[in-house]
Amino acid sequence: MLRLGDSNRSKNKTEALVKKEEEREEEVVESEEGDNDPDIEDGVEVNPEVNAEDEDGEEQKRRRKKKKKGKILGPLFDPSAVYDWKLCAGSNNPRPVGCRCRREYRTPVVPWPESQFKVDIFYRNVAHPKLSAYVKTRRWVNVTGEYLMFPQDESEFKGGVHHYLGSIEEMVPDIEWGKNIRVVLDIGCADANFAAALLEKDVITLSLGLIHDRTDLAQVALERGIPAVLGSLETKRLPFPSSVFDAIHCSDCNTAWHSTGGKLLLEMNRILRPGGYFIMSTSHGDVDREEGMSELTASICWNILAHKTDDVSEMSAKIYQKPTSNDIYELRRRNQPPLCKENENQDAAWYTPIKTCLHKVPSAIEQRGTDWPEEWPKRLETFPEWLGDSQDKLHADDQHWKAIFNRSYFGGLGIDWLNIRNVMDMKAIYGGFAAALTSQKVWVMNVVPVHAPNTLPIIYERGLLGIYHDWCEPFSTYPRTFDLLHADHLFSRLKNR
Repeated sequence: MLRLGDSNRSKNKTEALVKKEEEREEEVVESEEGDNDPDIEDGVEVNPEVNAEDEDGEEQKRRRKKKKKGKILGPLFDPSAVYDWKLCAGSNNPRPVGCRCRREYRTPVVPWPESQFKVDIFYRNVAHPKLSAYVKTRRWVNVTGEYLMFPQDESEFKGGVHHYLGSIEEMVPDIEWGKNIRVVLDIGCADANFAAALLEKDVITLSLGLIHDRTDLAQVALERGIPAVLGSLETKRLPFPSSVFDAIHCSDCNTAWHSTGGKLLLEMNRILRPGGYFIMSTSHGDVDREEGMSELTASICWNILAHKTDDVSEMSAKIYQKPTSNDIYELRRRNQPPLCKENENQDAAWYTPIKTCLHKVPSAIEQRGTDWPEEWPKRLETFPEWLGDSQDKLHADDQHWKAIFNRSYFGGLGIDWLNIRNVMDMKAIYGGFAAALTSQKVWVMNVVPVHAPNTLPIIYERGLLGIYHDWCEPFSTYPRTFDLLHADHLFSRLKNR
């Protein structure tokens, strides 16, 4: 954990900055359209517990008499001040309240992107007995002294991960990594070289580490600077919106997709974009699972685009595609699984049970998901028609964060961005913060709080990653896995809960 050092700035300057920031927080800023309540976003009240009628009328009038001011773009920092970030002190020295440092943790010595396949993990940062036993049986990772090493020419896939990716693209040429395909979910999080290799192709892959995986490979991925999160494929929906992933990949993930009425595959169908790809590969056959999978994919109208066993990787791969039209559902011989009710909210994903029904795909032009997004990187700044009037808000949000980064974040905070890789925006709205960082070698986990307006589908539409979360609960990750946390008006929203 980092704290802001005071060694290079005076106490008076610090107090002046704090006072200035407090005044800014208390001020009611008026726009040309009227009052701008910071607790209201897109017409949705974030803190409905606060009753406007309880405010002091005289105080309200006093504030309204203040001179109108333009909108202030983000936090204020003194450009003449020198900010010195320091690690928390050890257990024998004074340290800030709430700072929990582990003296045995060591910061990676190799910055991204050199750390992608090379020495970048101190073994003791992630070591435990089950991982140690696992490493001894794998060729793609080995222990050298106090380091974990990841040889570039080794992978879980024989012939290398690049050959494996190339074979998938040969099977279905429309899978253009980094252009047509931008956002991928990898189930199981094996060696993470799959996700690392896709990063070279401008594909952002979120590795889903399953909670019952006792080797904690998701922690290894995060330590390497590869996007990962912990999740459970059991009874609850994953914390993602519907129809957001361009492709879902599952290689030897040992998931019984056809069991319990096929509800796990129905969950994949929910979060997969219409026309998106489900890529499943295995190095060993299972007749019962293959038969069950064939029946289930046929019942939900997934089309098998290709089925091939690669001679080099010795992997048998099947590539399915989700329908883009509802007409095909009417041609099913049996109405199993049944279609979901029209009022079923596909995006409800926080402590929501997995539904054993089939969601229709959007058909109206004003609905999200009717068209495939633009190719990357044009996708980042192309706002689709289904956003309607929100297009102007997205553009304004982009300009807002670009200005903040250029004025403060890139040069005014003393942050060495070359040493930053894993970033979390704890209260993302439209992804403007993450979009402003695309020029840096970082990835951003955009968190949309469950009590805020549901803007996470927009973030995915732009080719960025995100997740739903309630900040009154722990986040599903390991300790010390993010290099930088960003919170814009987050805690002021939580204080009334």
